[in-house]
Amino acid sequence: MSKNGEAFILDDRARALANYPHMRKAGEFLFVSGISSRRPDNTYEGVHIDENGKVTLNIEEQTRAVIENIRTILKSAGADLENIIDLTVFLVDMKDYNGFNLAYNDYFKIETGPTRTTVAVHQLPNPNLLIEIKATALCNK
Repeated sequence: MSKNGEAFILDDRARALANYPHMRKAGEFLFVSGISSRRPDNTYEGVHIDENGKVTLNIEEQTRAVIENIRTILKSAGADLENIIDLTVFLVDMKDYNGFNLAYNDYFKIETGPTRTTVAVHQLPNPNLLIEIKATALCNK
């Protein structure tokens, strides 16, 4: 373990594009790096390309994939979505806000869900990404 806690690097998740872990445990907290809908094979959930090459992006599918990726990462430390205390959501376009919330609300309730900040950003690392989420969670004792 390093001075800044224990790194979690999962072999069954898409690898980071630079030198950072999927998650870091520091004390009683879990800090999940910004997560997208990217799969380990570098394809993306919520990205559909037809036979003519037309790309269709689906915010609800991408949101669900991101949240499920976060769930898998948290489970590697014995936690789950209910352990999340705060989320920061990055949307490329606020026109996707309602679709994002439709998927998000299937996972979290107002009384028990995390606090959340949602911001629009100019772009994410791949043009097919509509969303990225980072999370802070409490460890199970």
